[in-house]
Amino acid sequence: MKAMIFAAGLGTRLKPLTDHMPKALVPVAGRPMLEHVILKLKAAGFNELVINIHHFGEQILDFLRANQNFGLTIHISDERDCLLDTGGGIRKAEPFFRGNEPFLIHNVDILSDTDLKALYEYHRQSGNDATLLASRRKTIRYLLFDDEKRLCGWINKDTLQTKPEGFAYNPEHHHEYAFSGIHVISPSLFHYMDERWTGKFSIMDFYLQTCREARIGGRLTDTLRLIDIGKPETLTQAEEFLASL
Repeated sequence: MKAMIFAAGLGTRLKPLTDHMPKALVPVAGRPMLEHVILKLKAAGFNELVINIHHFGEQILDFLRANQNFGLTIHISDERDCLLDTGGGIRKAEPFFRGNEPFLIHNVDILSDTDLKALYEYHRQSGNDATLLASRRKTIRYLLFDDEKRLCGWINKDTLQTKPEGFAYNPEHHHEYAFSGIHVISPSLFHYMDERWTGKFSIMDFYLQTCREARIGGRLTDTLRLIDIGKPETLTQAEEFLASL
């Protein structure tokens, strides 16, 4: 099974820790974030990974070499010349995902108790072009799904801004879930990445602009435990979270 780890981010919210190292190598409970994600994917049966790099990318390369790639096949999608955001990063890595086999995407700064293999199998059986793991939790920005668990929009509850353009939010028919930073994609999704979707772009913008055409679904849950290691003060919380798993 294949997966991609987003490890190219600048980690600006984690400054000053990321002034001298990539976000992916910031330690949590004595191990870099990247190691936690790699080992979780390996335990779930993923044996071929793509990792994108940008900020202090050479440190990630050294880390992987020092650990013999953790016994996995690991490819590098090098964005050191230009950071491509999530959508652009996936499109650049497309050559690694040719064929019919789905692949899982995992943000490097997300820790969770989700069963990644079960999510992958759910996607395989769903017929979706992409399946987004989303949960009931308090946030400002929500993905909106219909009764068939199809993505249909997005809303900012503070500003009431919605996406895509022309989308009419109806709380009786749209279910609010927070995105986890973990999703599974089938190569069929690349068919929708036409000339509009080149260079740097957000995968979420792509999902929202194409959800009326592509089949973008949700693996929706009320029980997901998750932490986003976005700021230095969340590192202690992340250590407590890992200890509780």
